[in-house]
Amino acid sequence: MEKENNSHIEREYIIPLRKRCNIVPRYKKTNKAVKTVKEFLVRHMKIRDKDLNKIKIDKYLNEFLWMRGIKYPPSKVKVKAVKENDIVKVELLELPEKIKYKKIREEKIVQEGREKAKKKKEEKIKQEEVSKETTSEKIEKKESIEEQKEKEVAVVEQQEKIEKQESKKLKHETKAESPKEQKNKKSAYNQQGRGH
Repeated sequence: MEKENNSHIEREYIIPLRKRCNIVPRYKKTNKAVKTVKEFLVRHMKIRDKDLNKIKIDKYLNEFLWMRGIKYPPSKVKVKAVKENDIVKVELLELPEKIKYKKIREEKIVQEGREKAKKKKEEKIKQEEVSKETTSEKIEKKESIEEQKEKEVAVVEQQEKIEKQESKKLKHETKAESPKEQKNKKSAYNQQGRGH
């Protein structure tokens, strides 16, 4: 199967590994299998500078190659290669049961993580709204308290003005009693108390 565009090429290959892996010692076979996959794709996906670093192997393909250990890689592997610009991404086409279930579990964990992050974001937004409301309420309360204090101060000032005005009126209306008048008042009071 092959789909080609100017910058996007998608192909499926069955890559033989046995012939290339048999020429290396047993303890290097899976390493050679990974390198063989990259070399095959460099040749067939037409990467001009033969740079193996432009081939990106999928996590599950790598796991499939290493599943039986370093000494016993698979003899062939079926892959899907997608070339975008100069980089080729390689995926395993047919996942074995063990890897398929692992992939499903990991996708489920990632999905749950995204949902949790989304919930946290929503909660954070709600808390920010509540804090904005509470800050606006606090500001309103502060303003109302300041207004009440200003009113109280104004009332006290008014009372002081009124008292000053009354004291001025009383000062002008009443005469100061001379010491003789005060003495006469006292004697008159005393005489009333004696019954005279």
